[in-house]
Amino acid sequence: MTDVEKQAIEAALFWNEEGFNKRDRNISVDLMHFPHVRLWNNQFSIFNSAEEFLTGFDLQTKKLKQEGWTHTVTKDIKAVQYDDSKVHLLLLQSRRNKHDVEIENFQTLWIMTKIDGKWGIKFRSSFVAGASQISETTI
Repeated sequence: MTDVEKQAIEAALFWNEEGFNKRDRNISVDLMHFPHVRLWNNQFSIFNSAEEFLTGFDLQTKKLKQEGWTHTVTKDIKAVQYDDSKVHLLLLQSRRNKHDVEIENFQTLWIMTKIDGKWGIKFRSSFVAGASQISETTI
């Protein structure tokens, strides 16, 4: 594995563990690049800024809790394509409840980009059936 792949994977895992799982707004947006694009349910959501992304953050947290979610485990992550400033990652995610029992697992593709020396998530596409965050700007 190259240093580029390692750096992108480390940033993705940190976002998931410290941002998404702990529902930390600052870490979440700090490790994303905007505009940020999300493909879910065959619809593109475009978050033009951190502020736009955070608009739906609390609603997603509420929906996750209603599903019994407490955390997401990355069961597998690998880089499938890369250059010095972009890495395509394939992840297998497992949403879990407080007893660490899997609620749902799904595959997802993340595109990590290095902008101004910092890795961040630019694009996410997943096959998750449960709670997901979408934007008001869709195509």
